[in-house]
Amino acid sequence: MPYAIIPPMLPQLRPLFPQLSVGRRAARNFLTARSGLLICALFLLVGLDTAGDYGLLYDEQPQIVIATANLNYIRGQADSLERLPYPFYLYGVAFELPLLLAQQALGWDALVAEDYHYIHRLRLTLTHLFFVLGGFFCYRLAYRLFDNRLLALIALLFYLLHPRLYAHSFINSKDLPFVSMLAVALYLLERAFRKDTLGAFALLGVAVGLLTNLRIMGLMLLAAALAMRGLDLFYAKTGPERKRILLTGGMFALTAALTLYAVTPYAWPNPVAYLTAGLSQTVNHPAVLPQLFQGEELLSTEIPPHYAATWFGITTPPLILLLGGGGIAAALALGLARPGAVFRNNRLRFYLLLLACFLLPPLAAALLGSNQYHDWRHLYFVYVPFGLLAAGGLHWLTAALSRRRLWPAGIYGLTGLALGLILLQMAQIHPLQHIYFNFLVDRTTPERLRTQYDMDRQLLARRSAVAYLRQSHPGETLALRADPWAMKILPPATRRQLQITSGGRNADYELTLPDPSRPDLAFNSRYGRFYNNTLVVLRPLDSARMTPAAIAAYQEIYRQALAAAPIIRADYNVYRQGQRLVFVKENCPRDGGDAWFDAKLFPADPELLPPDFRDSRSYAAFANNRVRLDNLCLAVIQLPAAAEGDLILRQRKVGNYGPTGAPVWEELYSLSRPGLGELIAAHRRKPAAANPDAFDVFIDREGGRHRLLYAKADCAQSEYETPITLHIYPENLADLPFYSSNSGLDNRDFPLWVYGGRPGGDCVAVVPLPDYPIASIRTGQAGVWEKNLYPPSDPAYLRATYAALSGRPPDVDAAFALYLQDNRLIYLRETCNAAADTAADFFLHILPQDVADLPAERQDAGFANLDFALARRGGHFDGKCMAVLFLPPYPIETIRTGQHIPGQGEVWAAELVVER
Repeated sequence: MPYAIIPPMLPQLRPLFPQLSVGRRAARNFLTARSGLLICALFLLVGLDTAGDYGLLYDEQPQIVIATANLNYIRGQADSLERLPYPFYLYGVAFELPLLLAQQALGWDALVAEDYHYIHRLRLTLTHLFFVLGGFFCYRLAYRLFDNRLLALIALLFYLLHPRLYAHSFINSKDLPFVSMLAVALYLLERAFRKDTLGAFALLGVAVGLLTNLRIMGLMLLAAALAMRGLDLFYAKTGPERKRILLTGGMFALTAALTLYAVTPYAWPNPVAYLTAGLSQTVNHPAVLPQLFQGEELLSTEIPPHYAATWFGITTPPLILLLGGGGIAAALALGLARPGAVFRNNRLRFYLLLLACFLLPPLAAALLGSNQYHDWRHLYFVYVPFGLLAAGGLHWLTAALSRRRLWPAGIYGLTGLALGLILLQMAQIHPLQHIYFNFLVDRTTPERLRTQYDMDRQLLARRSAVAYLRQSHPGETLALRADPWAMKILPPATRRQLQITSGGRNADYELTLPDPSRPDLAFNSRYGRFYNNTLVVLRPLDSARMTPAAIAAYQEIYRQALAAAPIIRADYNVYRQGQRLVFVKENCPRDGGDAWFDAKLFPADPELLPPDFRDSRSYAAFANNRVRLDNLCLAVIQLPAAAEGDLILRQRKVGNYGPTGAPVWEELYSLSRPGLGELIAAHRRKPAAANPDAFDVFIDREGGRHRLLYAKADCAQSEYETPITLHIYPENLADLPFYSSNSGLDNRDFPLWVYGGRPGGDCVAVVPLPDYPIASIRTGQAGVWEKNLYPPSDPAYLRATYAALSGRPPDVDAAFALYLQDNRLIYLRETCNAAADTAADFFLHILPQDVADLPAERQDAGFANLDFALARRGGHFDGKCMAVLFLPPYPIETIRTGQHIPGQGEVWAAELVVER
């Protein structure tokens, strides 16, 4: 037999397979040595098979846009980053660029519109691959820390089996790559200090540079590594040892800085500005989103200090919480027991580094009032050090009980059993692991949980609902009424089976959102815990879709609405019942198509936007589509209890891809403070303007944050569609993004519909102004009208400034008297010929005490040039001329100013020596 030749060949084959050729023990040793790699490979295989089960995160499309803009910038399109809104241009692309390049390398750019499923699947797969890679490095690090392969495997499973992080390891290419990269960087940090070679520290520098690009919080590891090298230098005893420490530390810092700079195109013109802006937006992220936390709706800027800690506690498996607490206690005990050795022993100080990486970021976020939302996703990275500390807690617990022979084995057995239960729970709720909660919260019913905490703000359950629908109707072709944008991730076979439409009564099923103002949704729960009000609503759209309770609720809403006169008479009459708006049409034709209604609420104070708003610019948006009761059609929009201000209400038709076309009607209604209504009325009462095409524009100072109001009565459609230019000039150029500082203005041009609408044929818009001090505002429509608004030229402001001078003598008496007051330089001419005395521009040169305080481009000149025209910085009142300029914040030595005419020289000049 041919097999007979195999045994004689074994001695010759053994050198080729030394680990497999010595029998059972060699195989066991091989599996033990490669156990971490095998578990990672197993998880990766499962991930490859199940990646398509996960839904679409709203951040996915912006992330692609950000990566595309950075790639275009690298390829020479200098303005591509400027077109990104704040803070998108600050986001790192060290992970997003490889995803985009992989997409382009496969030639899949053309699939974005039609077959986005393939791109989505590619992104999910690569993001999860990087997550598993981070787990492997976590395993290697745990083995180095504890010298125990079983503990290293448990640390790996702690990392992989956090349900929420596991789900996000597919869908979240924004937060999870930072988690994965932190695991890699922590391993390389331990390795660098263990090997103490230039190459090891250079590799660590590359990892830390990439980590900082992914999120500016990577600077914490940079600072920690440099501090540890500093301690090594302090304790070094010989000159060669100090030289090696300085060389390796310098190599680390250099490679980290160069890597960060190389992979961050936004930082290329000005790295310091990038770091400053990045740190600022980490604490003060501009996205203000509603959060349901402990049964209360809060804005993300109003969350309590314990927000992140609570979310961490109720969404982390209890076993890991318990062992992590033990690991923290053990690390502190080790530090207190051997305080002198902590700073010299690599292993001890690494334990303290893990403790700092876990505790300090959440503590800083709580103390600084950081803007956080969507559970603790911005702090997911702290789970990496916590998981290692949990493995350490298990290590120290079993070591303490090692004299009792069976106890350590029993503890390991219980740990394995608990990990198995976690894995079972993850399998049961797959692919909705992102809504995992532990027993620390009341989970008796999904409805109870839904009223206490956010479940699925990102609506990832829509993908699961579609999978359920397809499984329950095998082989059938169904019409599904849903958001086409969210459905484009479906594979081609599913899209063929489900004909997606956003409107029409002929759909078999509707996939929509929970809405407390829709009784027909509130009373329908026939599709189980994941497909009713808990996450999304999947229901049949047949004649029996309305339950008797829902019909009775709608009939009562209709009866109450007719008790009062409508506030708007249109195709649908609109009634107001407290904070409820009811849109009613009687004798509604069955072939009239679907209707969509929305309300834009412009509150008196933009800082008081209601917690469930949809838009963070200047208004809260609410929408609903109509339902039918026999020959009656009605829709309900529920406004927040404390809503006040102006409403723009409108009705639109619904096509295959959502609300479409021009509004059927659009009207303005004031709830309590008719700011826009008064502006429109005032416009109608005014005599004919010199330019009848111009808008009325003024600054609304009543709210907590100033804003611009635009209004024009009887506005033509062409006027509505013409973009409005808005240029804002700050008092201090440092308030501008660095790429705008050369132009000296903040360009916020916009189409009118973004900030307003055309209710009743009148154009209105409400635009929030930035928080920084504004010198002047220029706005208009190109070639039609232009207006200049200068806060310093407000007569009330100028008179108040004049009164505050209180007859005091000027600091310099020249053609214009000059005053220094409250860090302002005030120009005053008591008797002023507005045409003659202000025709010449003003020059203003500021010499600082330290030239380093100037922007880099001005340091060679040695002074800041703030030349201006009076119209930009002041105005005329009571026969006087005044200009007011805010001085830079740095110490000033001398101010040189005056007026000059280009080509003719100075009209007058003066110099002030500033004493501070």
